[in-house]
Amino acid sequence: MEKSGTTPICEDIDLNQFKNTVSTSHDGDDPSSQLPENVEIFSKIIESWIAKCNSGETPTRLGKMTEDESYFLEAVMHLSKLTNVIAKSPSGSMLLSRTNIVLKRAMTFMEEELRTLLEDFGGNSNSKVDKKPQIEDYPWYPPEVVTRMNRIATTMISAGFETACCQVYSISRRNAFYEQMKMLEFEKINVDDVQKMSWDSLEGEITRWINVARNCSNTLFLAERRLGESVFSASPMISQSLFNNLARSIVIQILDFAEAVSWTKRSAEKLFKYLDIYDTIRDLIHAISESLSINDSEHELKSEILATRDRFGDAAINIFNDLEISIKNDAARTPVPGGAVHPLTRYVMNYLKYACEYKDALEHIFKEHTATSPSKLKSSVDEAESESPHENVVAEMTPLTVQLMTIMELLDANLEAKSNLYRDTSLRDIFLMNNGRYILQKAKGSTEVRQVMGDTWCRRRSTTVRQYHKNYQRETWGKLLQILNHDGMQVNGKVTKPIVKERFKNFCTMLDEIHRTQSTWVVSDEQLRSELRVSISAVLIPAYRSFCGRFRQYLDNTKHAEKYIKYQPEDIETLVEGLFDGNPTSMARRKT
Repeated sequence: MEKSGTTPICEDIDLNQFKNTVSTSHDGDDPSSQLPENVEIFSKIIESWIAKCNSGETPTRLGKMTEDESYFLEAVMHLSKLTNVIAKSPSGSMLLSRTNIVLKRAMTFMEEELRTLLEDFGGNSNSKVDKKPQIEDYPWYPPEVVTRMNRIATTMISAGFETACCQVYSISRRNAFYEQMKMLEFEKINVDDVQKMSWDSLEGEITRWINVARNCSNTLFLAERRLGESVFSASPMISQSLFNNLARSIVIQILDFAEAVSWTKRSAEKLFKYLDIYDTIRDLIHAISESLSINDSEHELKSEILATRDRFGDAAINIFNDLEISIKNDAARTPVPGGAVHPLTRYVMNYLKYACEYKDALEHIFKEHTATSPSKLKSSVDEAESESPHENVVAEMTPLTVQLMTIMELLDANLEAKSNLYRDTSLRDIFLMNNGRYILQKAKGSTEVRQVMGDTWCRRRSTTVRQYHKNYQRETWGKLLQILNHDGMQVNGKVTKPIVKERFKNFCTMLDEIHRTQSTWVVSDEQLRSELRVSISAVLIPAYRSFCGRFRQYLDNTKHAEKYIKYQPEDIETLVEGLFDGNPTSMARRKT
């Protein structure tokens, strides 16, 4: 504590006498004969300090507390204690009047002093602290200012001025907190305005709201609680009550906006912002649970927060239900050209990919807000076990996994129905292969989706895509390979030219037709397209080379032999490379 560097607060008072008076007051030995003298000593110290402060002679509030300040505060505390003794004295009415007047002046002075410290040194817009506000440093009070506020608050409460002290502190901190929210661009928006906003505009407001709410949860609430604990260290129940009231008023404002958003018409595009809000409210619940005392009003506040959070959880579940319905009802009469990936497949998989970035929130939602129907769970388990009977697939079945598997099954059924729109069986297989591969690659390309669906599901998907590949190759190229079969080339043990001519002609005709048709087909996945071409060449070129090597000699001396043997074995690879480009002129370009 610093010595006062200015004129003593009351020159006609011996400080040793003051200390003795204080000591006597502590001991409780205060005979009636000493009351007037002690009251006068304490009153003069109080009045002199107030007069000195009003005249501007006091040192800066940023320095350490001086002896004079301490004497003033001690004088207030002891004078307030003397009032109890005076009130019991038969002749103490005039003295009690004098005491009450002095204490009222002291209360007014301390109230204003506390307000000044709170408002001038807290880093807000009116702050006298030369420091740029940062959220991480909130509320930015210098240690010596916190010490002063603590001494003043302790004195006011001890002197019976608890209500005035709490009111000043509460109003000041609430205003400061609101100012921080305003700096974070938080604005009060009523329900009607939210309902009228376009989704693009509302998204921006939600982003700002999330920033404010997360700052409250992660920084501001904790800082306010710690400040209150420092200022009211001698009165922890008062500190907790003040914080509870502040937090409640802030949380209610935060929830007002969230509730307004929850009443807007739901749609698939809103899911991700809903999940952002859900996560933010979960953080808010955690922050409130750690900071608030447990009583009926706080239980009521937590229940209100939970109710708001649950509305967004229910909305998320309903959006997934809407997605299921939309997949079931997505009927088409016209097939996608070239057997390409269907727009529905792209939409669903991209939607699920982004949704699974909120995996933790969705796991919590589907665990807490729904009970997975037995039929849905059984369907998902049966499908998985049919492919992997020796694996414990049930262990992988979280409620979110079951939900995504349900959507995948609905998508599969929808694509199977759409594949029937193709008259060409081979194109049907290409369509299913394209979409199956797209689904698999999207799942593998997203860590979150793969975690949700599990490796068993991914292996099953790979097997399904390979089966479509085999079906296509058998349907298209199996027939062509039959023409190159050496069986049936002889009549009476000899190879005849007419049969050789017919086989070469049929081969070229069918190959030309396949190329003409399938060069317009689309396989957009480069790896799948390459795998298809390689697998086709691997069976077709050796078979054609063998057939040519065995039977071409029978047409060597035939007129217009090139009419029957249009392609050399190396030409086959060029033809195959022209498949699945989605361009009917690809072969013409390759020949020029």
